[in-house]
Amino acid sequence: MDRELHEVIIIGAGPAGLSAGVYCARKMLDTLVISSNVGGQAAWSWEVENYLGYQLITGVELVERFRDHLENFKVRLLEGRTVVSLSPEEGRFRVATDKGEEYYSRSVIAASGKVPRKLGVPGEEEFRGRGVVYCATCDAPLFRGRRVAVVGGGNSALDAALQLAQIAKVVHLLTIEPALDGDEIRKRQVEGSPSITVHTSSRVLAIRGSAFVEGIDFSTEGREESLEVQGVFIEIGSVPSTAYLPPGVELNALGEIVVDANNRTTLPGLFAAGDVTNVLEKQIIIAAGEGAKAALSAYAWLLERGVLGR
Repeated sequence: MDRELHEVIIIGAGPAGLSAGVYCARKMLDTLVISSNVGGQAAWSWEVENYLGYQLITGVELVERFRDHLENFKVRLLEGRTVVSLSPEEGRFRVATDKGEEYYSRSVIAASGKVPRKLGVPGEEEFRGRGVVYCATCDAPLFRGRRVAVVGGGNSALDAALQLAQIAKVVHLLTIEPALDGDEIRKRQVEGSPSITVHTSSRVLAIRGSAFVEGIDFSTEGREESLEVQGVFIEIGSVPSTAYLPPGVELNALGEIVVDANNRTTLPGLFAAGDVTNVLEKQIIIAAGEGAKAALSAYAWLLERGVLGR
């Protein structure tokens, strides 16, 4: 167990967490970052065209730039760990991980992001990792020359379909909405691709197969249909990763952490940033900015209490 009392523990190492780490380090705070991975959802992005300073960069490359930047500072980064509980104690917080470890700090920045939303249909869990996947950037190359389905109609689904159109033999894009959502440029690219067939007003009923995925059943305006596919990419959004939070931390109707303009939560000493919060837009550049704000707010909070360096 790590009995050292850190000044800040950051939960999550996506754009918000990494940015917070850089800003905490610049304030000379004793900082520990705990995360299951580095990059979060940003690492899943195929092409990023709207991050200031880069006309075009992949999510993986951008995250590596973030990591390189953080490594220039004295910040301890613990990967491969999931925070399972956060407990406020007298003058400090106790952070426990799924490895049975405990860490302590005077303040915490929650930047844990979101996790993929599931369809909740028969076959989804059975074939997870055997044709059912949640990350096109990670797994698309495994489906070269195959027939695949992408479920969803927002930007993440459109991105996945466009990636797969360069790799797979046939791509079916299914959305329960009557029309595709997302950026106009992406929609035009999808609609103009000869490799992508769009199915609107379509709801997946089941995923079937034997050892691996062999097809999906879905309904379109009351008509039941089937598709023979070897891969199903589920891109229907995500839910905030907040299961570790203690009672008393206010969440909104979507399960996101409610923060004020200075990234303060309803629990003194706990700050939050990025996609896990109620900040309206979920963008890499916004998450990075929010992480910087959270770090500066945590520093100001510690400074006010006269506990820095103790």
